[in-house]
Amino acid sequence: MSLHRTSMGRAVRELRHRRGLTVRQLAHQIGVSIGTVSAIENGRVGISSERVVTLADALGVRADRLLVGIAEPIRDERWGVAAGDSAQAGVGDWRHYEPLELHPALRGALASFLELGYHGSTMRGVAERAGLSVAGLYHHYSSKQQLLVTILDTTMEELQLRTTAAVATTDDPWTRFAVLVECQALFHSHRRELGFIGATEMRSLAGPARERIAHARREEQARIDSEVLAGCLNGAFGTPRPREAARAVVTMCTAIPQWYRHGGDSSPEQVAASYVDFALDLVQCDPAKRPQGD
Repeated sequence: MSLHRTSMGRAVRELRHRRGLTVRQLAHQIGVSIGTVSAIENGRVGISSERVVTLADALGVRADRLLVGIAEPIRDERWGVAAGDSAQAGVGDWRHYEPLELHPALRGALASFLELGYHGSTMRGVAERAGLSVAGLYHHYSSKQQLLVTILDTTMEELQLRTTAAVATTDDPWTRFAVLVECQALFHSHRRELGFIGATEMRSLAGPARERIAHARREEQARIDSEVLAGCLNGAFGTPRPREAARAVVTMCTAIPQWYRHGGDSSPEQVAASYVDFALDLVQCDPAKRPQGD
């Protein structure tokens, strides 16, 4: 059994655990048998470079991290924190936004995707925008697809951290619904570039990364669904079609990047306040049923 296979197997097992995946789930995502995943984790088989890339996408890391093996937490170049620690290091005040900081390669990719779209972008063009050589870009990211996956993972990670922090501030459905809408509207205006790519380039994702990111998006929708249903059950919301109303609310918020511009007529906070009002109208909120103190 080679040391290389052993270290890679340990890395795969550790990253799978961090992702909360079972062996069966990982096997399904990368299109192999459960026995193959077990053999990889135990260092009994080697894997092709193509499968390394697929496996890395499923585990949310760069392919080179699997190739060298990971025994200790590593620094995430998207955020500058240890991988797996971003939830702890992420959001203190969910309403507060610092300027977006990304690895130069990701900044170059984001600029290129915004201007030319994913399919119109090239690794050479991304490298030029990033201020890197083409070889330097490939040192960090193996493909244009991996750049897109990392950007969309970054988007969903930050959004989920913020919505989790927002709902933790209150116990009643009406206020949870309001802060979730506020959080979505703030994110899609403050982070309009990330939101725009999320809205326009999901179709460009391939393989297990597509399902992982789509699942995260469904989880965000489910948060709103849950609070609208709870508001209807306790009489605060009067809409006869709570699921349709909840989807309309999320669609309204995710469309903000299509028109919002930094430095325009409205600040993100003004947009968010308006969208909370719009959302409450959509669910037919009864002001008399609002919690005391609102």
